[in-house]
Amino acid sequence: MMTVYDKAKYHYDNDFPPQLSQDQAYVHIGFFLGWLIEKELCSEEFLEDYEEEIKAFKARELLSSRLFKMAAGVLASDMLNEEGNAFAASKYDSYMSDYLYILNQEDAESSYHVPDTWENYKLICEELDIVYEMWCQKRER
Repeated sequence: MMTVYDKAKYHYDNDFPPQLSQDQAYVHIGFFLGWLIEKELCSEEFLEDYEEEIKAFKARELLSSRLFKMAAGVLASDMLNEEGNAFAASKYDSYMSDYLYILNQEDAESSYHVPDTWENYKLICEELDIVYEMWCQKRER
């Protein structure tokens, strides 16, 4: 059975700020997906289906939000390997809760107002690396 962790549509169909481009609904999920790709936590099928896009992302020629949009704007279990799913199931909700704090943007109007930049992606990756390391250590006990 497939688990859907998040969809851009969940965001722009609800309380999405009307003055923003709907592309902003892809940013926070795209950051998480980009980190999963770089940590090799995606399924072989996903890696094969988006091989060219992933190469462009890794070369910093394609933002993670754009890659996520090309993947239908859905973050689901069939995109991740076993460890990726275990991590997403355990930590995705807390990632969303801490998103603005991680980026030092607690004063932002909403999570949708965060600029889609490589600098912000790097901040997210640094925090997710720490969370992932701690999560791995707990699993080993």
